[in-house]
Amino acid sequence: MNFFSSEVRESKNEEIVHPVLKQAGVSIHMKREDLIHDHISGNKFRKLKYNLLEAKKKGFNTILTFGGAYSNHIAATAAAGKLVGLHAIGVIRGDELGHDLDHTLSGNDTLRFASDNGMRLKFVSRKDYKEKASESFLKMLKKEFGSFYSIPEGGTNELAVEGCKEILTGKDEIYDYLCCAVGTGGTISGIINASLEHQNIIGFPALKGDFLSDEINKYANKANWSLTKEYHFGGYGKINPSLIEFINRFCKEQNIALDPIYTGKMMYGLFDKIQKGFFTKNTRILAIHTGGLQGISGMNKKLSKKKLPLIRI
Repeated sequence: MNFFSSEVRESKNEEIVHPVLKQAGVSIHMKREDLIHDHISGNKFRKLKYNLLEAKKKGFNTILTFGGAYSNHIAATAAAGKLVGLHAIGVIRGDELGHDLDHTLSGNDTLRFASDNGMRLKFVSRKDYKEKASESFLKMLKKEFGSFYSIPEGGTNELAVEGCKEILTGKDEIYDYLCCAVGTGGTISGIINASLEHQNIIGFPALKGDFLSDEINKYANKANWSLTKEYHFGGYGKINPSLIEFINRFCKEQNIALDPIYTGKMMYGLFDKIQKGFFTKNTRILAIHTGGLQGISGMNKKLSKKKLPLIRI
């Protein structure tokens, strides 16, 4: 991708060394997708890549997308839009956040970053936000903003899945299991489609509910995958002291920061499954670090209010 190439780094696989792994006789390498770009990292870069190319190809000068107040996708889209010379609009869930924008930006690093990178923010009520994919809602947005290239919440569509296929490379054929966190299903779908016959893919959903299987089936062309649904910690954005302790200990021991929404839950679940004997001896596992570290500051503000331990990076 010409307009990203100067700022994009190749991800690398780092071995995780831990007594639990030694005792079980299995190995984990972590694919450091979080390091490929300073602000458009992990799966967000992969999902945006071909969508931005398509927007440019079709002659759009504006991209529009959707997200919550601490959305990794919103932050990444703002940075990507600035980088490639496209105007960016973010439709944000929660109209109360727009009542005093200066106050909102002063207390929200994600939205302030998006705004600083030129993204125009439109705040809508939670009721209206539920209609974000409807023709009437999109028509209203086009009336207000003019023509734009629309990218779904979370970034998942067919072009995003194509981008996520590029997470895997030839050097990854040695692994028996490929593990990743799951939000909207685009990342795991790309990994499934790029995987080899001998590989099994395990997804760790960050959300409650059974809808993800249907979403993945829209895009995945193989059946070598499964979802492990017991590590969402109560739902999207929900965490507890046990998860915080795991994330902080992992960072201290491995020098790898994990986000609390996605990758932290995946690694917690993966270690738990290893301790419970899920994997046979000599199994080689590749865990995908999908980024998302920008959201830690927002989570720490919530934890501070609840007088819970903070996440250290």
